[in-house]
Amino acid sequence: LLIDRYDGLVSLRTQAMCRLHVVLRELIAGGAPRRLSANRAAKLLRSVHAAGPAAIERKRLAVDLLADVRRLDQQIAATRSRITAAVEDSKTTLLELHGVGPIVAAYILGHVGNPARFATPERFASYNGTAPIEASSGPRKRHRLNPRGNRKLNHAMHLIAVTQIRNDTPGRVYFQRKLAEGKSKKEALRALKRRISDAVWRQLQVDLKLR
Repeated sequence: LLIDRYDGLVSLRTQAMCRLHVVLRELIAGGAPRRLSANRAAKLLRSVHAAGPAAIERKRLAVDLLADVRRLDQQIAATRSRITAAVEDSKTTLLELHGVGPIVAAYILGHVGNPARFATPERFASYNGTAPIEASSGPRKRHRLNPRGNRKLNHAMHLIAVTQIRNDTPGRVYFQRKLAEGKSKKEALRALKRRISDAVWRQLQVDLKLR
């Protein structure tokens, strides 16, 4: 419930910020910067001196959209706090994995439910879509993205993988080794996600025993 609420709020904020960006581009000569925070948008709005009915209405609209963004920021922060508390209360060991914070843990816990239904890491990988599909041609063995499975869980595996690659972790070493073997970046990332899926499954089994 909480992670779905969080996703919905983030989506609404993205929409509001995109609309605000469009309006600011019409109000400001040279447009607005691509990376735009609420504070920066407010500063830009204060510098706008609207002339004419259309410009005045655009500025009013921008003010309304900025208020939406600030309200959503507060709701996102409050929901994140509730998620953090819920994850801490769960006593999950998922947080021991590099790249797993409260939000990612909530994705996993919320969409896995009872870990006992995944008797093997292979079943879990199949469910979360990290089990690759073979797409070999001739003597060269290749695997492609598996579009099936729970996409929210797959997204969680992706977030963990990206975080590990950006930092000095065994996951980064594994990713670089796959590149050295001739894998493309996408193939290496998929291989790392599959490896991470196994690690997540193991922690979920630990959680199951601790209940």
